[in-house]
Amino acid sequence: MMRLLAFLTLLFVTGVAGAEQTPLDLAVEATQGQSYSLSIQILVLMTLLTLLPAAILSASAFVRIIIVLSILRQALGTAQTPPNQVLLGISLFLTFFVMSPVISDIHENAATPYMEGNLSAVEALETGVRPVRQFMIDQTRESDLHLFASIAGRTDIASIEQTPLSIIVPSFMVSELKTAFQIGFLVFIPFLIIDLVVSSVLMSMGMMMLSPMLISLPFKIMLFVMVDGWALLLGTLASSFYT
Repeated sequence: MMRLLAFLTLLFVTGVAGAEQTPLDLAVEATQGQSYSLSIQILVLMTLLTLLPAAILSASAFVRIIIVLSILRQALGTAQTPPNQVLLGISLFLTFFVMSPVISDIHENAATPYMEGNLSAVEALETGVRPVRQFMIDQTRESDLHLFASIAGRTDIASIEQTPLSIIVPSFMVSELKTAFQIGFLVFIPFLIIDLVVSSVLMSMGMMMLSPMLISLPFKIMLFVMVDGWALLLGTLASSFYT
């Protein structure tokens, strides 16, 4: 993932710099009195370092995974257990696992030829974006694509292959949110049933002052552990993507 971030950052910066100039060429120009070029490049690079992670994570499997895991924690009623850092770590590594075919494709067909000088920055960028674009299209519902195409007023799109990224990316994010909440709903149901049963039993026993969450929490944790919930959920999440 870090190599992919570095590659996209380098491609964008070299594309902004124009022609086929490398950071070394700009440094040489800076010594000849054109210091503004290197300063602008550094400014663009530092700006991209703050924006690229969010943009790439939004165009990957991360959104669906982190939402489902957050809903699971809410369904268990364990407050901050697992903590946010653990959920983020699980989501990042599972995202890397799901996106491995896409990352390998980018590395073999775009990053390596570009580093070896066989592709220009523009060609490498187009080649590198292609597998990410295909990944997003495979996960996106056609209804969402039609929705954003109609909002953009694009009536000239004859096929999905002609759909621009400006429409694919928001359509992909909406589809991921919808899918994540559907999976989260199914995850929530068994824990909700346990809460209802415990609450009804306590009400029938007249123990209304006792919090049902205090009694149901051990049962929910026991159920989740007995069915090997983590392996089941993470395996289901990983297999829910079309790669």
